[in-house]
Amino acid sequence: VQLVESGGGLVQAGGSLRLSCAASGSPFSIFGMGWYRQAPGKQRELVATITSGGQANYSDSVKGRFTISRDNVKTVSLQMNSLKPEDSAVYCCHADILPALRSLSYRAWGQGTQVTVSS
Repeated sequence: VQLVESGGGLVQAGGSLRLSCAASGSPFSIFGMGWYRQAPGKQRELVATITSGGQANYSDSVKGRFTISRDNVKTVSLQMNSLKPEDSAVYCCHADILPALRSLSYRAWGQGTQVTVSS
């Protein structure tokens, strides 16, 4: 399974961007999906996650500004509003994959998409 992100770019502070992540292939199941971000010189930060049932969790730094959604079984989106310069980072999606019924699950990662917020 490969994950492909789209939607990053350059935006002014206060603006919005929508990131999408689509999983390829036909795994038996995809459990939770989510987004991490990493800015230069900083540790990777969990941004938001969503379960297959639609339960979402957010980091305190984005709560109230970002919304994660499962558009379908294989796609997750991140709507980012009221963006701040400190939101600038490479955003990577992940998905917890069960390839087959009696297999082990694993976490797949996307390549990442750059989000830059100018002040």
